[in-house]
Amino acid sequence: MNLDTQQHSVNVMLRQLSFIRSSLIPFSSYSPRTSPIPPTSIRSQTRATMSTTPIQNESTQQTQRPVQVAQRLEKFKTTIFTQMSILGNKHGAINLGQGFPNFDGPDFIKEAAIQAIKDGKNQYARAFGAPELNSAVASRFHQDTGLVIDPEREVTVTCGCTEAIAAAMLGLINPGDEVILFAPFYDSYEATLSMAGAKVKCITLRPPGFDIPLDELKAAVTSETRAILMNTPHNPTGKMFTREELEAIASLCIENDVIVFSDEVYDKLDFEMDHICIASLPGMYERTVTMNSLGKTFSLTGWKIGWAVAPPHLTWGIRQAHSYLTFATSTPMQAAAVAALEAPESYYTELKRDYSEKKEILVKGLKEVGFEVFPSSGTYFVVVDHTPFGFGDDVAFCEYLIKEVGVVAIPTSVFYLNPEEGKNLVRFAFCKDEETLRSAIERMKLKLKLKRVV
Repeated sequence: MNLDTQQHSVNVMLRQLSFIRSSLIPFSSYSPRTSPIPPTSIRSQTRATMSTTPIQNESTQQTQRPVQVAQRLEKFKTTIFTQMSILGNKHGAINLGQGFPNFDGPDFIKEAAIQAIKDGKNQYARAFGAPELNSAVASRFHQDTGLVIDPEREVTVTCGCTEAIAAAMLGLINPGDEVILFAPFYDSYEATLSMAGAKVKCITLRPPGFDIPLDELKAAVTSETRAILMNTPHNPTGKMFTREELEAIASLCIENDVIVFSDEVYDKLDFEMDHICIASLPGMYERTVTMNSLGKTFSLTGWKIGWAVAPPHLTWGIRQAHSYLTFATSTPMQAAAVAALEAPESYYTELKRDYSEKKEILVKGLKEVGFEVFPSSGTYFVVVDHTPFGFGDDVAFCEYLIKEVGVVAIPTSVFYLNPEEGKNLVRFAFCKDEETLRSAIERMKLKLKLKRVV
């Protein structure tokens, strides 16, 4: 290899390393929020790389320009899930952080997708969903809620529930509209509301039960409130909203003409109580957008098939936004989704039994390690208090857990408008096979007990 070729290879490597390092910039590096993280942490390692890393062009040498992003998204940067997973891969850690199963979905659904591809279902589907999938969603919604809906006018198929959320926010929220969230919240909520120009107001759910402070919620709903965005079963806490809480939300919405965006992707993972869809409560269907997806229930998170159910006057805005976000969703996967939604009730019974066993393994193990473990009634997440191990905040603890223990968890402070409210909490996922869960517990037993502050 001659010198010119060697120099070119070095240049390419420098550009790749610069991109990788800058992509790891965490949530809080570009936020006015601060927390006492040691200077050796992932934050300080990446902060200086954004605009000062020199890049040598083949013909000229110049300083790389700062990354450019619209102000409404400036503070969000790379998601915490990506950061923790990349760091976990680097250190060979067991990933109990990101919420995806490490096992595959049912064969009968995969075979339906293969058959759809062979049958030539490979071109654009109808923008708001293949007719057979819209009908399957409407049928499932009827089974779950008792409500009869029109698949042609009240169901919109999207690229996962994340796009359903985005289409609902962008299609129904105007700049300046006030939207209430329950913190901790799934991180895409705040980012999507920021894109819509909404004014976000938060109600904090606090351990151990993460109950809704109903008096605080009542005081928060005003004539300025356009919508409430909620998630039950709740990510990251595993809380399920009780009937009393849902009826209180419904009463406030009806009284103040507020709409509800309800993310229910974990509706079939309800362990200690039955899931209640808020749209099924009296007077609520006409003001509710119910969002769901295939991925969590059928262990097919990579397929990104979701949907939004709403009355026609709300569906119009959702479909307008959806048309210009993705236009349509994967045609063969929609065909396979029909097979999934037609699964017998025995599938869901077995699903809950399997996940209940996985949760028991993780909860029991985390308690033995020394965590304070909070109840989880749904989803496949458990939230714990990490402070017995002597770390000042959740990011520092999770970095240590990855680098020194070999286990990935998710720091929850990024799920709050005020990160201080979540700095003592971390989230573990039990959507893994039993061997993986037990191996992670053994690693923590071996190394974390020694760090515990008594």
